[in-house]
Amino acid sequence: MPHKRAVIFANGSLPDPDAAKRLLQNDDEWIAADGGSRHALALGRAPDVLIGDLDSLPNPVRDSLIHAGTKIQSFSAEKDETDLELALAYAVREGYPVILILAGLGGRTDQILANLSLLTDPALESIDVRIDDGCEEVFRIGKESAVRGTAGDIVSLLPIGVPAEGVTTDGLKFPLRGETLIPHRTRGVSNRMLEARATITVERGVLLCIHTRTAA
Repeated sequence: MPHKRAVIFANGSLPDPDAAKRLLQNDDEWIAADGGSRHALALGRAPDVLIGDLDSLPNPVRDSLIHAGTKIQSFSAEKDETDLELALAYAVREGYPVILILAGLGGRTDQILANLSLLTDPALESIDVRIDDGCEEVFRIGKESAVRGTAGDIVSLLPIGVPAEGVTTDGLKFPLRGETLIPHRTRGVSNRMLEARATITVERGVLLCIHTRTAA
């Protein structure tokens, strides 16, 4: 049986490593997407699994990971998927019901958008997958999803591709009651949490939640 949660270390930036470290749990399975290994090592241990084409990983680091017992799945650099997509697919195949992706938000704009697009995969509908850097998290709203933070945190809701219908919120300053958010409109941006927990439901469509912590 897999651990209850997989943590995937991407190769983006971690603006606040201490905040990111507070997200970790003792029984997490650590999976590194190529250069994401540097974040895992900086936060205290070698990843359990390393996946990717290894083009961002110096040979001495790779050798030290092998010595530490890290399992390596290497791929050709001429592949169709990003290293993060491969790591996420691995975690899904292994049956993890909860997946946390660290360091998937900073860096190149194309990589950020590609990472966010991974969340729209229909295969992830029943899995709690969140991209987080300790300061901000992004995840797909399921039939009902919870946001946990602090009163005053910023919550933005962005429909992807098609309108998100039947959007209802509880615990946000500007409530939505069974409403429709349209992709080319910005109505769902910059709401505020009223307390430590808010809930969001959507009946149809793909809706991303961006939760920015004001006291990370």
